[in-house]
Amino acid sequence: MQDIIEGFKTVAVASVADAVDKITGKRGYMDASIKPRINDHRVVGPAATVLEAATDEFVPPQHALDLIDEAPRGSVIVISIAGGEPDVAVWGGLMTAGAVANEHAGAILDGGVRDLAEIRRDYNFPVYARDVSPGTTLGRYKTVASQVPVEVGGVVVHPGDIIVADIDGVVVVPHEQAAEILAMSREIDERELEQARLIIQERSLRTGLAKYGRI
Repeated sequence: MQDIIEGFKTVAVASVADAVDKITGKRGYMDASIKPRINDHRVVGPAATVLEAATDEFVPPQHALDLIDEAPRGSVIVISIAGGEPDVAVWGGLMTAGAVANEHAGAILDGGVRDLAEIRRDYNFPVYARDVSPGTTLGRYKTVASQVPVEVGGVVVHPGDIIVADIDGVVVVPHEQAAEILAMSREIDERELEQARLIIQERSLRTGLAKYGRI
């Protein structure tokens, strides 16, 4: 699996999205609002998931805190929220410190992130989030499970699915089809490169489309 993960670091996110469409028959890319908030670093790694639910209890996000320490090195921490007000930070500076200490690849959040200045200055850790908010989850959300299927940005993420993200967006690759999707992503990349060269050489977009049929 590590070879596959390394492979996804070298292919275009758009190609991965196209390959997921073709192989699974359904969309694998998250809503456009899930976007990079700290830097434009690419994120690739297996998903480690957390589910949060609305509450009025003042309790820490224990499942998330435990998972940051327990997930395998290189994981992408994926947090989903259910119900309640979405304009809340489910990630901040201390969780980032934990993720960096455990050498995780990034975080993907269906909620907000806070402490941006601290994260940029001290860690430069990639966080993709629905929004930015100073609001705490205490009294609003609690973690109810980890390493379960969750929905983030309109896509279901299973533990171990491969997350591939950059400034184009976030794509979820089902782990059982990862090798097939990687192979097709590489083929798409190669065809697009050949097509682009032909377009430049012939000075004609029409010629490139006629030969390769891809846009």
